Amino acid sequence: MNHTETAHRTEATAQRPSLLRFALHGLEMVIAMIVGMVVLDPVWAFAWPGLHENTVAQALVMATDMSIGMAVWMRVRGHGLPAIAEMSAAMYLSFLVLLPFLWAGVLSGMAFMTAGHVLMVPAMLIAMLRRRHEYGW
Repeated sequence: MNHTETAHRTEATAQRPSLLRFALHGLEMVIAMIVGMVVLDPVWAFAWPGLHENTVAQALVMATDMSIGMAVWMRVRGHGLPAIAEMSAAMYLSFLVLLPFLWAGVLSGMAFMTAGHVLMVPAMLIAMLRRRHEYGW
């Protein structure tokens, strides 16, 4: 195999969609969400001292922090606004779907927060699968 064939094969392999690339992209977004929470939490603590006493407000603020971090990273990665909006919706929907259970007393505040974060994973996966070509798969 000559140099041209090797270069072409390497380029084709680099451009080929892969499950690994898809998974790594998802991991990058989770890291960006964590960064968003860590960076923005002190801002909220200063601006809204009683925030942590209101579970619903805390969850929505946390979803906002995660959405901001993730949206910034998605823009850096070249994603369009529709994909960013869908992924941000996944952050909020995972909590919103659980609100009736919190209000009915079926879930404690801690269980609500935990379940909301757990539900984000499949919600994000659904958003990513809808646009899998954008995520490298």
